[in-house]
Amino acid sequence: MRALLPLLIVSAAFAQDANEIIRRSTARDFTNFENRKDYTYLERTEVRQYNSKGNVSKAEVETREILILEGRPYEKFVARNDKPLSTKDAAKEDRKLDNELEKRRRESASEKARLEKERKEEQKFLREFTEAFDFRIVGEEPVSGKPAWVLSVDPKPNYRPKQSEAKVFTKLHGKIWIDKGEYHWVKAEGEATDTLSFGLFLFRVAPGARLSFEQTRVNEEVWLPSHISVRAEARLALLKKMRAEIDITYRDYRKFQADSKLVVDSIDQPAKKD
Repeated sequence: MRALLPLLIVSAAFAQDANEIIRRSTARDFTNFENRKDYTYLERTEVRQYNSKGNVSKAEVETREILILEGRPYEKFVARNDKPLSTKDAAKEDRKLDNELEKRRRESASEKARLEKERKEEQKFLREFTEAFDFRIVGEEPVSGKPAWVLSVDPKPNYRPKQSEAKVFTKLHGKIWIDKGEYHWVKAEGEATDTLSFGLFLFRVAPGARLSFEQTRVNEEVWLPSHISVRAEARLALLKKMRAEIDITYRDYRKFQADSKLVVDSIDQPAKKD
């Protein structure tokens, strides 16, 4: 027993450190979210569907530019299958952007209050994540050349979610990588241990679905998403079964100035500022 005492002490310290790391990283995320509103970037989403033989049956690529309109992100569709939109479709997207900008400028105080309430609900959801899981330090690894803690993430036994959306937490486990210098999440991997249902059970994801998420440091001031991938088998409307992969990559991060007007010429060139 005496020989096991040092091991028990170290294990207890690691458990305590893991919870403190998660607490600090969550607080940093709230601040990081505000800083993200100072950046625009491109989001490329590739969706591949597979047939019963494991061959790709359908593949689509869409690229959107994430712009900042009245302090909030807006997704502008700019390319399909890595080719810029036609002149007609591009003009249509420009009209959508103009209409959305005018709409946001005319938002009433009650509408702005509703949006702020939604943001607070998102924060509650993130806080519940820290309560729903047991975290444990399982190692250290460099990510993007910087040291990071590796934490295992497992649902707490008999945890009862406070929000209906948080039920998904009871059916996931995985790992997260947290930067040791700044306490930001730099990478996460998760796997579904049970069926996940969405939209009144019209869309169901089978156990074994995997998700990964990575962020990158931009301008030494903010962490922004760099890659998200999803691998899953699912049923749509409880009938159609499909196996799909989704890869989302981000690039061309640009600092946004509130007094600048963004004019996008093509997806291969950075936006010009007037």
